[in-house]
Amino acid sequence: MNNLVRRNNSELDFFDQLFDGFFANPVSRPGSRCMNTDIKETEKSYDLIIDVPGFAKEDIKISLENGYLTVDAVREENQETKESHFLRRERYTGAAARSFYVGDHIAQEDIKAAYDKGTLTLSIPKQGSATKTKQYISIE
Repeated sequence: MNNLVRRNNSELDFFDQLFDGFFANPVSRPGSRCMNTDIKETEKSYDLIIDVPGFAKEDIKISLENGYLTVDAVREENQETKESHFLRRERYTGAAARSFYVGDHIAQEDIKAAYDKGTLTLSIPKQGSATKTKQYISIE
């Protein structure tokens, strides 16, 4: 029989918090599964399939500079709940970023981006035109 026992001892709460972080499974940490990426090669392009769960399309910025494609995602929660008292909150707020070297021959116009249900898909052609300035890619 499982019974929920609530403790109000502040010394025990301190130790619970200390050991929660120490013994936590690294896979269950906030943001640890964010931006997992699959790279698929096709005949004419490389497709990056990036998981960005919990981020809206507006939270994601994709830039291209000196041959590096960078995906930045920032999420903030400014929600106030005055009538509720949370014992623990596990919602992720913060930022995540990944960079990929795609080469100097790729231009911003060459890259296609699409976002659907927490998955960002980037299509990068194998042949492209050269660029040297930082550019941003729009998400469809």
